[in-house]
Parts: sequence; structure tokens; C-alpha cells
Amino acid sequence: MDPKLQTLCEQFILNRDLVKKVRKMCGIYLPPVCAHLFCAQGKMVDEERLKACLKLIKEKMGIFSSFRSVMELVFACMLSLEEDPEAALEKALSAHDLLKKEFMGSNFLPMAAFLLKDENDVAGNVARGREIYLLMRKEHPFLTSVEDSVFAVMLAFSDKDNQALVEDMEACYALLKKEFRYGDGVQTVSHVLAVSEGTPAEKTGKLLELFHTLRQSGMKYRKYYELPVLAALSTLPVDNRQIAMDMLDVDTWLSRQKGYGFWGLPRSTRLMHAAMIVSNAYASNPSLDVAACTGTLSMLISQQLATMAVVTSTAAATNAANN
Repeated sequence: MDPKLQTLCEQFILNRDLVKKVRKMCGIYLPPVCAHLFCAQGKMVDEERLKACLKLIKEKMGIFSSFRSVMELVFACMLSLEEDPEAALEKALSAHDLLKKEFMGSNFLPMAAFLLKDENDVAGNVARGREIYLLMRKEHPFLTSVEDSVFAVMLAFSDKDNQALVEDMEACYALLKKEFRYGDGVQTVSHVLAVSEGTPAEKTGKLLELFHTLRQSGMKYRKYYELPVLAALSTLPVDNRQIAMDMLDVDTWLSRQKGYGFWGLPRSTRLMHAAMIVSNAYASNPSLDVAACTGTLSMLISQQLATMAVVTSTAAATNAANN
């Protein structure tokens, strides 16, 4: 493995374990995403600083706040990377207040607030994000949901006008659905690709080539929550064969680490983490960070809903048997 990739892999695992040390009962999906946020900035977790940021969120926010949701640990990590965490949180909360006037409240909205907190014209970006969101919903009323609010805000930073963005998204979506069919994952991929340079055919072509190159190499990358991360990786000006070789090296290395073996995370998730690590070898990619966070949150929410459904059906069956 390339020495730079080796170092990034080691830093990723070390950061993951430091996050888990600070918040022991945080599950297995969030710490790797948190680790990626630190590695993307070339930094290591400061345990005491992270603990202080978790305490700060609890002091500033009520227990039912969306900042105290399943993503609380991710937000604390983001704050710990700031020079002045308290001031950064205040700016995020201010942006969140503006967002709540334009978007439905959700666990995704604080992520958009963190994207906006350092902008000069937060109100203008929120308003533009709302316009883009409405255009998205007009095109896909059933697919567009609360998680798309984050990408609408991210798209509001683009130099392209709103109509050009939507046309780019729709062209990418039309090309991608032939391969991946319909679904939220494909729509999210179209958002990620819309902010990058190139024609829709060029951008989707590079993503599809990378996807198939990985599969031909034995890496069965999934088409669901993980796909937007691969889309963000494909936008980097790096040859797909090089990306595939790097991902294979990283995936092989991760497979030997605690938490990634036979009893650990599924390989599909491991491959997404490999994509995150490889991206840091080339450039920091805000689109990839957003895709990783929102994809993980969507997966966790889906798991919670599935668990609730199982519990509800089991309880109903038990009551029926008792009656």
C-alpha cells in the first residue's frame, strides 16, 4: 500500500477508537464517520476537547432538540474542530432558526446549519436553498424528503443558477436510473454530481465506470446509502483505475482491523469507509462529507424504523395469542 494511504488508514482507526473511548455507547456506524471528519482536516481527536463539546451541546440544547439526536456525537466532533466551539455553535443555532422557517424540522436540518454557519449571507443562502428544494420537489414529489434539505443548502453555494442546477440534476438522474433504477440514493447522487464540473454524461459516465471497475475487482459496492459517497469520490480528478486500486488496498487493510472482520460491519459499509479514506489521499471534499453524514443518518433512521416495526408486530402477535 502507498505510504500516504497507510498513514491515513492508521489515523482513521486511531481517531475512530478515540471517539469510541469518549462516547462508549455510540454504536458502530457513527465513530467511523466522525473519524473521517478529523482525517479530512489532518487532525487527531482531542478527547478532552470532544468531551467539552458534548457538554456544551447538552448545556445549550434541550433534550428534545434535533442537535441532541442520533447525530449529536457528529456535531460535537465538528465543534471540536473549530477554533471557538461555543461561537461556532451559536452561529449554527442562528442558522438553524432561519432554516426552521423554510424547512420542516428534522434530524437533518442541523447538518445544513453547520454548512451555513460561516457564510456571510446566511439568510440569502437559506432562501436560495428553499427555492432549490421546491424545484427538486416539483420534479420528484415522492422522492424528495427532509434529507434533501441538506443538499438543497449545499447546492445554494454553487455559482450555477437554480434552473441550471436542476436541469443538471435531472439529466444525471435520467442517465443513472437506467443503471441503478429509481430511488432516494440515485436522487442524492444527482445532487452530489450537480455541484461538480462537467456535462451530465461525463460525470455519470465516470461514476458508472468506477462502480463497474470496483465490481470487476471483486468489490461489490452497494447502490443505496453508500452510493453518494462513491459519487463524490468519482468527481475528483483522479483516474478510476487508481481509485479502484487504492480502495482495494484500503479495504483489504480494514478487513484485518477490529470492527471490520467477519463479525464486524458489513463489507458494503467497509467499502464506503474505504472510499472516504481514499478521498482524503487526494483532496478534502465537502460533498463527500455531507454524503457520508446524511447517508449514515438515513441508514440509522431506517434501522430504527425497521426495529420499531419488528417490535410493534411482535407485540401485536403476542397480544393476539394471549387473547
